[in-house]
Amino acid sequence: MEYKDYYKTLGVSKNAEEKEIKKAYRKLARQYHPDVNPGNATAEARFKDINEAYEVLSDAEKRKMYDQFGSQWQQYQRSGGNANDFWQQWQAQQGGPRPHTRTVSPEEFEQMFGGSGGFSDFFETLFGGMGGRRTGRADFGGFTSGPGAQPRPRRGQDIEHTIQVTLEETFQGTTRQLQWEDGRTISAKIPPGVKTGSRIRLSGQGSGGVSGGQAGDLYLKVDVQPHATFQREDDDLKMTLPVDLYTAVLGGSVEVVGLDRTVKLTIPEGTANGKTFRLRGLGMPKVKNPAERGDLFVTLEVQLPEQLSDPEKELFRQLQGMRR
Repeated sequence: MEYKDYYKTLGVSKNAEEKEIKKAYRKLARQYHPDVNPGNATAEARFKDINEAYEVLSDAEKRKMYDQFGSQWQQYQRSGGNANDFWQQWQAQQGGPRPHTRTVSPEEFEQMFGGSGGFSDFFETLFGGMGGRRTGRADFGGFTSGPGAQPRPRRGQDIEHTIQVTLEETFQGTTRQLQWEDGRTISAKIPPGVKTGSRIRLSGQGSGGVSGGQAGDLYLKVDVQPHATFQREDDDLKMTLPVDLYTAVLGGSVEVVGLDRTVKLTIPEGTANGKTFRLRGLGMPKVKNPAERGDLFVTLEVQLPEQLSDPEKELFRQLQGMRR
């Protein structure tokens, strides 16, 4: 009968506190639980060892007895003694009453202590013979463990999926049809004004739950694609507008084509290259209130004339001379 080092099984020290033992148990139990490792016999055996170790170390009475007798177990094991002899020796050392010498049959043990619950011979020899109480089921974040335990209903995992949309689609709002591998088709509404990095939650559209648990959620992470004309900053838009030299010098009006309409922009005389104009309310709609919009910032890019004729060059020379 092999000695069980329960502290080693949970990966904790012998002076570990209850909180540390529980934390180690929950972590290992999640990792090796049969629901997570279906059909994996190695993981199932490891899970049983973890459960047995926690059964002992989480119970103050069992842990005290385990700590007291553990150093003597290997000597008992080498002696080849049976369980009843061990208990007689042990209780005599502790000053307790001598137990009856009649061997308890497996059937009687089953009736008295509710069955072995899948524990090792080591566990049953140590705690079955003393009628040790069972700690019952232990909850570790979605699973239930312990003698005769059944998996608790567990919520399915959330899923995150990135979707790419154009700036025009985020301006108007749009709908995406998503086709899952299991054949499901999900219609996802993209509201106006969403930004890159925005997450849209679709309740109950994630992974299915376990043992009747609720399904997880689907989160759509928005990725707004770059635009040829506009650059976005929060709810504002920015653009560069080419204008000819004559309009910049003499003044005039130019058309600005926004996302939803075209407006006239007045250019004052002598406007310098790089001048920025603010057009209020021509930016992106705000997510929480689409009736409100950001602004559009238009930066002028003055275009110099190319391939001037000789008369045009002469006019520029005259203008140059007048300004000296």
